[in-house]
Amino acid sequence: MSEPVVAQKSPYPVAVEAGKSYYWCACGLSATQPFCDGSHKGTGLAPTPFKADASKTVYFCGCKATKTAPMCDGSHSRL
Repeated sequence: MSEPVVAQKSPYPVAVEAGKSYYWCACGLSATQPFCDGSHKGTGLAPTPFKADASKTVYFCGCKATKTAPMCDGSHSRL
């Protein structure tokens, strides 16, 4: 598998906590979207780490086509 699966065609809004690390699912197979649950094993894809610099709501990419991983860049509107 060289291309990720589209998990959803919209971003995932997530309230993150300052200083906490998150692992964004890059393959689209995780059952715990937008975060990794290990489903990528054997796909050749790996999760993308994200460390929150502040407590706030961020928008993780759901379509897996973003150029600014792990954040949504609007790529889902072109799918």
